[in-house]
Amino acid sequence: MQGVSRSSLAELRDDLGRRGGELDRAALLRLSDELYAVVGVFAANYGLRRSLSDPSVAADAKVRVADTLLSGKVADATLDTVKDAVRLPWSQPRDLVDGVEILAADAALIAAENDGTLDEVEDELFRFSRILSGEPQLRAALADVGLPADQKRELLERLLSGKATEVTIRLLAQAVIAPRGRTIERAISDASEFAASRRERLIARVTSAIELSEQEQQDLAEALARVFGQQLYLQLVVDPSIVGGLTVRVGDEVLDASVARQLDEARRRLTSGGVRSRRT
Repeated sequence: MQGVSRSSLAELRDDLGRRGGELDRAALLRLSDELYAVVGVFAANYGLRRSLSDPSVAADAKVRVADTLLSGKVADATLDTVKDAVRLPWSQPRDLVDGVEILAADAALIAAENDGTLDEVEDELFRFSRILSGEPQLRAALADVGLPADQKRELLERLLSGKATEVTIRLLAQAVIAPRGRTIERAISDASEFAASRRERLIARVTSAIELSEQEQQDLAEALARVFGQQLYLQLVVDPSIVGGLTVRVGDEVLDASVARQLDEARRRLTSGGVRSRRT
């Protein structure tokens, strides 16, 4: 996914992250299930997904189509999410479907994040993909297009009940039942990447010139929580080359308050000032 589609998806995922804080576990899992159902509808109807992603069609018209299609059939949170999705621009019809599928996974992962099982989900998805690679008969059964979806789901639940979280089982069931042209391995890998990216947002990689005390770590965690609006786990690295201060990376965002950066900026200003003075 590139260009405008990537920007639209990023906006939707940020919105869902904020909305997820207002929903309980049951509501998040319902949102996930219903968004996956919407993916199925869009994937099966090329004309619909094309019209809903057509840049020549007014956004309000697309929203009305989504409202007519889903109103009274899904929860308000689901309807609002789909309407937001069709309102935004997409580079191609498939990107809209892929985007809604990622939001469906995100909703389930936010539920795991809220109950503290996100790390388990990521690990379980990885371990199941390893099991598949070593069990060709199991893989063949799950990939069998002639095996009904209910039977595949039942097989997964028999295998994983009591051994994996509910969110993991839901994500695996979706990967197996509706891979959308991907191999099962690729679909599971995509779910794993969504979990990893979700977890990445909760990690602050902190680089300091010296070891931070427990109190300093706690103070920093509280300050970052105020900045980012959520609790962050600190991953600490000691690097004397930054001289002093800190650098903090959260996802793609970097806060650089190191002495090395300040010295570098001062050096550039002095060099720039020196050049101007020689010219005058």
